[in-house]
Amino acid sequence: MAYRTFDEPALSPQLSRRSLFRGGAYAAGVAALASLPFGRQLLAHDVSESWPNVAAMAQKYVSERKVANLLLSFGWGQNDMAHTVGGGTLGLSSETPVDMDTLYRIYSMSKPITGMAIMMLIDDGLLTLDQPLYDVIPAFRDTQVLVDPEGSLNDTVPAERPITLRQLLTHTSGLGYSIISKGPLLDAYNENGIVGGRVSRNPIPGFPPVTPAPGLEVWTDRLASLPLMYQPATKWSYSCSIDLLGRVVEVASGMEFEAFLKSRLFDPLGMDSTWMTVPEGEGARLTDNYGILFGNPLPIDPANNSIYFDAPKVPSGGGGLISTPRDYDRFLRMLLGYGMLGNERVMSEEAVRVGVSNLIPDTVDLTGSWVDGQGHGAGGRSHNGRFGWGGAAGTLAAADYNLGLRACLWTQYMPTDAFPIRDEFFAAMEADLTGMHQSHAA
Repeated sequence: MAYRTFDEPALSPQLSRRSLFRGGAYAAGVAALASLPFGRQLLAHDVSESWPNVAAMAQKYVSERKVANLLLSFGWGQNDMAHTVGGGTLGLSSETPVDMDTLYRIYSMSKPITGMAIMMLIDDGLLTLDQPLYDVIPAFRDTQVLVDPEGSLNDTVPAERPITLRQLLTHTSGLGYSIISKGPLLDAYNENGIVGGRVSRNPIPGFPPVTPAPGLEVWTDRLASLPLMYQPATKWSYSCSIDLLGRVVEVASGMEFEAFLKSRLFDPLGMDSTWMTVPEGEGARLTDNYGILFGNPLPIDPANNSIYFDAPKVPSGGGGLISTPRDYDRFLRMLLGYGMLGNERVMSEEAVRVGVSNLIPDTVDLTGSWVDGQGHGAGGRSHNGRFGWGGAAGTLAAADYNLGLRACLWTQYMPTDAFPIRDEFFAAMEADLTGMHQSHAA
């Protein structure tokens, strides 16, 4: 194993460009939480009375029909039950309530799962954190870099250093992304079918139809033929690197990517409802996904005709998974247990500790990036004892090592900034924790 880290403690994240759990009340509430009913007495059920501000926020969005559902799940330490706040239905026209077994499109919440798959292969001795990518995929040996990230694909210079697995895990490899890149590079990504997570069977106004590459290996070879946006290990830029790591998993393990996830993570963790494709007979649990236009939700991927009933041409480790609140809570529980789920070891303690720590190379300029002043681990943000990430359809998840807290936000709408749900969730959660601490002190 070759792990060298730049920051040893377990640190944290989210997609809202701020720490998921902001200091203040969290720090004040640590000692109090263990003695609260949420911490040790309640069975798995709604705990809205303990989280009145969170519950009010969820009820507001659902009652005003801005979203069909808003479910928050909280788990404590290695308690195998997660508690819920909020709710709603599978869709605005559905009467079926959401619960811990509802199927959600988790998009980029797939990234920490793929990141931990890489950490397992490092632990197996099949990869090393700082080895060049071209050791695994030779097509990346002579990588070129754009002089102007939005300029001509013919105006390039050689990469000054090789891409490494550390850089891929932390979005510091210089690769572009279909949701970030512009100009000729974006056009080339679309022409080559270099896509990540899927959205809909139907055309979406403003987004040209793209035919995905015919498989992850071809996707990877096409990506390798295109220049980078930035020199490796110089800039943090959200990228398709975690999708590329799916192919690294295949080459290193000798298994198809999803088969590896199932064998090494999903089956051992009991995540029996996490897939790239919704199986026949499971559609009754799937949410509708909505696009928000002028504040109004319009179905873009209705459950009865979802694109997720089709097997993906390119399995996306960066944004392709469907999962449930129960399944993802088990993943977070394993991370909080440093690789243990109850009495079963799924990952080594070292692999988890390194994976949730700050792995960003010290040559990287973070100025103005989503992680400015913070860190990034194996597929998720890492900051002040917390690790996790969010998804493009509004979901959010993190493990807080300071509190021993597993927290997730579940809903389905795009884009995430159409509503300030995440900011309101953070504020409501902090207010409730302050109230818990004051109540306990009294």
